[in-house]
Amino acid sequence: MEGQFKFPKLDMQKAVDEICSFIKDELEESKANGLVIGLSGGIDSSTVAYLCARIIETDKIIGLILPSETTSSEDIVDAMAVADNLGIKYKNLHIDHLIEPFSKLCPKCSKSALANGNLKARVRMMLLYYHSNSMNRLVMGTGNKKELLVGYFTKYGDGGVDILPIGDLYKTHVKEIAAYIDVPKNIIEKAPTAGLWTGQTDEEELGIKYELLDKILYLMTDENLGISEIANHLKIPENEVLRIKSMVDASKHKLSSPSIIEIK
Repeated sequence: MEGQFKFPKLDMQKAVDEICSFIKDELEESKANGLVIGLSGGIDSSTVAYLCARIIETDKIIGLILPSETTSSEDIVDAMAVADNLGIKYKNLHIDHLIEPFSKLCPKCSKSALANGNLKARVRMMLLYYHSNSMNRLVMGTGNKKELLVGYFTKYGDGGVDILPIGDLYKTHVKEIAAYIDVPKNIIEKAPTAGLWTGQTDEEELGIKYELLDKILYLMTDENLGISEIANHLKIPENEVLRIKSMVDASKHKLSSPSIIEIK
């Protein structure tokens, strides 16, 4: 039972207009020729793609579908459907052959699911930026506020982007905007997964439902409530709030530039 707390509603049209203006302004300021988007078949990348298609000619957007052996066929089909629906050119580039050589460089590392998962994200980032640099385009980030706050992204992987159009939106709000701009319903409703290893889902890995996580993070960061206040509001154990706070604290380095010592 999560108490009677209701997640704040967005003004959908205002939010869409602001995000589209942000993308357009960043594109013009950078003097880039277009955009590059990694299409995963999930709600975040699909929503970003639909937003981008509102403000720029689709021939200036390229989608990269970058599956590995742990990517579901459903996600690949959904990613292609998004590109087809929007009229975006796309490439479907499997990355397993780029991953395999690393096991020879570090045999003991090959058994680490985390290391291999992060490697996939970083290889994808390199492919996105190779296209971006070659075509003078911006790499669009697809991370949302929940992921950024708890560090649920790979540093220098999916966190390596030029701009984050939905970076100030909780997952709850991303779902609302996705429905508002007609992202396919099956994409909105399917269980989110980074596809970094077989059977992985975001909620299982985080150990919490997104709806509850969004509420905890909103009360913690937007309302600046304390641990006990959040627990009372949501009728959940304080230990669960403390667990999320520890994730936020431990992930701050991912959103910061590398530390530099000041020489006096």
